[in-house]
Amino acid sequence: MLDATPLTRAVDHFADRLRAAPQSRLQRGAAAEALGLARELARRAQRLEDAQGPVREMPDAGMFAAADQVMVAGHDLAAVLRTEGELAEAMRLVEEAQKRAGV
Repeated sequence: MLDATPLTRAVDHFADRLRAAPQSRLQRGAAAEALGLARELARRAQRLEDAQGPVREMPDAGMFAAADQVMVAGHDLAAVLRTEGELAEAMRLVEEAQKRAGV
């Protein structure tokens, strides 16, 4: 079984940084960046769980929910990752999104 702890720690850290960010930072794009990441992580988790099933897009629940959406999607993906390559790619996505968000 793959240890995806690094991914859960990374998304938890990103979520904490988003929660601590001022509203102005969220409005300037951090929340949108987080939602984009959450949607991509959720899409990947759904594909790993059921490659043929429909992909449901995570809704935009508002800028103050973006941190929770990143955390939930990241934990969901961590639960279904199978390879070190999948883990590395997910980690890269989180790191890049956090840099772009500026938090």
